[in-house]
Amino acid sequence: MDLHLQGKNVVVTGASRGIGLAIARAFAEEGARVVAGARTPGADLEALAASHELIPVAGDLATVEGVERLIATANDRLGGIDVLVNNVGILQTRLNGFRSITDEDWLGTFNANLMSAVRACRAALPSLLESHGTIVSVSSVNAFLPDPGIMDYTASKAALTNFSKALSKEVGPQGVRVNTVAPGPVSTDMWVGEGGLAHQVAQAMGVDPETAREQIIEGAGGFATGRFTRPDEVADLVLLLASDRAGNMTGTDVTIDGGLVKTS
Repeated sequence: MDLHLQGKNVVVTGASRGIGLAIARAFAEEGARVVAGARTPGADLEALAASHELIPVAGDLATVEGVERLIATANDRLGGIDVLVNNVGILQTRLNGFRSITDEDWLGTFNANLMSAVRACRAALPSLLESHGTIVSVSSVNAFLPDPGIMDYTASKAALTNFSKALSKEVGPQGVRVNTVAPGPVSTDMWVGEGGLAHQVAQAMGVDPETAREQIIEGAGGFATGRFTRPDEVADLVLLLASDRAGNMTGTDVTIDGGLVKTS
């Protein structure tokens, strides 16, 4: 299926690894021109820059300055924006309970997981209105599966999903579509890498990371497919939502979780 993305101008935040890297790579391989933002772009983005029309931009996307620099680079270098993908996100386990989560923890999580997207949308919207473009934000199943062990993360993702739906109602009549994707656990460093969620839980429980990972998934109800989602599978869903093949979808949150969520 031709997604009609060749030559489109795309901005991806949090693009140096995991889901963000997979999204940046997928757009580049479809022939899009990609501006990929990350605190430290790294070797994978540099390799994509050498082989495709991709521009890495270093900057802290949890800051106003970092986001504005990224969007300005896209406007200056590409002449406008057709697609904005908000992927920046942080997750930290809170295994000592609600009272252990400080104001700084709450503000840091919301700043990265919600405000980075708010700022990117604000900065990119003039260009997106001109192009009748699309916004896709990477949320989480935890937006509607609250988990006390990652309480600030779940609240921030719920806010991101709600913000995106509200924005879709405002800008939809002006030709801009806004959707979110809600992955369950994905085989990225955030989940399975050194220092990731499984490792943090394993240390707290005194078990090995594989056991911790199994217990986390079983506690949430288990996968129907028996496996984690791959980053490239999330990327393919993002590309579909960004394309005109999904041209009448807006205000939608699409779950990709291997059947973890058992309710409609």
